[in-house]
Amino acid sequence: MELKTVKDIEVRGKKVLVRVDFNVPLKDGVITDDTRIRAALPTLQYLLDQGAALIVMSHLGRPKGERKPEYSLSPVAERLGELLGREVKMAPDCVGPEVERMAEALTPGEVLLLENVRFHKEETSNDPDFAKKLASLGEVYVNDAFGSAHRAHASTEGVAHLLPAAAGFLMEKEVKFLSYVLENPEKPFVAVIGGAKVSTKIGVLESLLSKCTAMVIGGGMAYTFLKVQGHSIGNSLYEEESADTARSFLEKAGELGVEVILPEDHLVASEFSEQAKAEYVDAVDIPEGKVGMDIGPRTVEKACARIRGAKTVVWNGPMGVFEFPAFAEGTRKVAEAIAECKGTTVVGGGDSVAAANAFGVADKMTHVSTGGGASLEFLEGKPLPGIEVLKK
Repeated sequence: MELKTVKDIEVRGKKVLVRVDFNVPLKDGVITDDTRIRAALPTLQYLLDQGAALIVMSHLGRPKGERKPEYSLSPVAERLGELLGREVKMAPDCVGPEVERMAEALTPGEVLLLENVRFHKEETSNDPDFAKKLASLGEVYVNDAFGSAHRAHASTEGVAHLLPAAAGFLMEKEVKFLSYVLENPEKPFVAVIGGAKVSTKIGVLESLLSKCTAMVIGGGMAYTFLKVQGHSIGNSLYEEESADTARSFLEKAGELGVEVILPEDHLVASEFSEQAKAEYVDAVDIPEGKVGMDIGPRTVEKACARIRGAKTVVWNGPMGVFEFPAFAEGTRKVAEAIAECKGTTVVGGGDSVAAANAFGVADKMTHVSTGGGASLEFLEGKPLPGIEVLKK
């Protein structure tokens, strides 16, 4: 997939409206993780170096069309200014006469951050008039907010029809690596898919199945697959409504000759609790009264052997309840194996990214996606509205 990028447009002396993903975690008005701000810096700095004035816009949280002070982007303006080494002016809103005056007064090298676009319900409804008001602030539009690209909102999709539009470097990178996984992955290609429910990941499983050499399935959803194979899963998570889906998926994998690695041993507990004591079950079947919480060492070794020998690995979802220290080992070992893999390694999805960061291996991956829901939908093969409008 080829996108029009910032390098394809002339921005010198122009006011560039840039959509970024500054949806950062805040505690008592203080940013606790500025990763998303840092991710946008290459695009912002490039535009400034090219002699543009920047009007930056983002959402933060879910204020649901109401002006809520706790969702103000003011702390972001301060942090962005520190990272760029220049003043970032903070607009009182994202539309309106005062904002228009501030945008009009901008000169090359200056930066204006608009207030949270989701303070207006017209943003999420992709209201044409609201999109026009946003577009009127700039002369060129750049979208670098991959994390919001699966939403057809005014600032991510509507504006792109009204101004010359291009992708930022982060958007370009995301599309490049996720497209590689979907379109032409070098083999052996191993997909590592985890998470709680079959229903939320079946789209990714089915999308990747025909491209994979092997697929490792872990997390809560693995127990539904084991159950339809006739194994006992104790009190582990089971989605009865997804049983037929799981059954047909395994049949299709068999027909295609794709190896599906499911848990062959487990760490279990008597209850789903962080305080629960981990017990090892050296068998596929889980005893009555026990809850599967993580993949066991035999399963880990088998999965890691496939991962280390792969030319391409995509990872979406943890192997167990990694947030509980007693049940983190499966996810940690798999994450480390992906980090050691000499091939192209792509991590997508919020929990996988959180795990990669928690285990200190994120910087050893080829690409770590910044978009949870967006990367999931991309890997499912769905068209993303915010990307479709940027295609060449």
